[in-house]
Amino acid sequence: MLRTIAAFDRIGEENAFAVLARANALAAQGRDIINLGIGQPDFRTPDFIVEAAIKALRDGHHGYTPATGIPALREAVAADLHKRFAVAVSPDSVMIMPGGKPTMFMSILMFGEPGAEIMYPDPGFPIYRSMIEFTGATPVPIPIREENGFAFSAEETLRLITPNTRLMILNSPANPTGGVTPKNEVDRLIAGLARWPDVAIMSDEIYDHMVYDGEAHVCLLSYPEIRDRLILLNGWSKTYAMTGWRLGYAVWPGKLYDYARKLAVNLHSCVNASAQYAGLAALTGPQDEVVKMIAEFDRRRKVVVEGLNKLPGVSCTTPKGAFYAFPNIKRTGWKAKPLAASLLEEAGVAIIGGPDFGILGEGYVRLSYANSTENILKALARMGEFLANRKAA
Repeated sequence: MLRTIAAFDRIGEENAFAVLARANALAAQGRDIINLGIGQPDFRTPDFIVEAAIKALRDGHHGYTPATGIPALREAVAADLHKRFAVAVSPDSVMIMPGGKPTMFMSILMFGEPGAEIMYPDPGFPIYRSMIEFTGATPVPIPIREENGFAFSAEETLRLITPNTRLMILNSPANPTGGVTPKNEVDRLIAGLARWPDVAIMSDEIYDHMVYDGEAHVCLLSYPEIRDRLILLNGWSKTYAMTGWRLGYAVWPGKLYDYARKLAVNLHSCVNASAQYAGLAALTGPQDEVVKMIAEFDRRRKVVVEGLNKLPGVSCTTPKGAFYAFPNIKRTGWKAKPLAASLLEEAGVAIIGGPDFGILGEGYVRLSYANSTENILKALARMGEFLANRKAA
């Protein structure tokens, strides 16, 4: 029998893709399936971005690019961050990545080893914990609680730091909860981190455009006191409906940049050229489609929250960001994963059980409102009928 290293027994995955596969399989059998599970915009990539990629191919951009990304795109990222957040970012600290996950992978790999502790949001994106465990480090959950509006508590987070803490992962606006941590809470956290100068921070800000109700995104690059230990993760997938293009970026501090460059050379060589030219067009071109998409998500958000709060045994805190709702289903009598599985198989509605996002996810499910209002209303009606007539398994 083939022998592999023990670390591969510790690696997890993202169950949203398993739910997507099952939903697609049921649809292929002729079932009417409404997918509120997968986290990707249901909009097309804007045409001018697609045309930029086509032009790049026609212009002969078929070869390798620098491992760190084409200079024009790194400059555009730096300019965009300066324009939106009034922060000075050198293009030489920007690295273009094939999506967001490689930045997570590299960051956790740099700091994770047996004996180290890495803090991450719970409930949170499942790849955080998966990669922490893969490295042999100890995962330390940062509780993300409904009673706190699904924002982290600075006081509670700071209490979890120990001399073994190497890296803290933060995510706002957040997946799966839609929570947005307010600036005063971020301020308190950054002030408290002064006592822990050796703790690095990875800030996952992939949903930074998607904030509602007058909220403003707090970019951690705005705090100069942590810039020498801050890794910023962002990209094009959510904002420009480009999930399949696999295009992201990171801003790295100091010598970590060269470590990341070497990992890129070993791992993926470079990001494909035409996608980078598409990303350049996205950042420098008109933002009208982004504004329209976010306005539509906002409308759907209100429909989802209103509908969920009418379902028997369900309550839903209004999400302030991203395109997810994370309703509380404890009063239904169902455990989250059996409910999600039964809704898919029996009612044709795909959602994700909260425990797929962490230990504290039990009692909740995640719905993505990256689907049409018509389909959302149909899904809510099916869920209501199911909960009214089907007792917990």
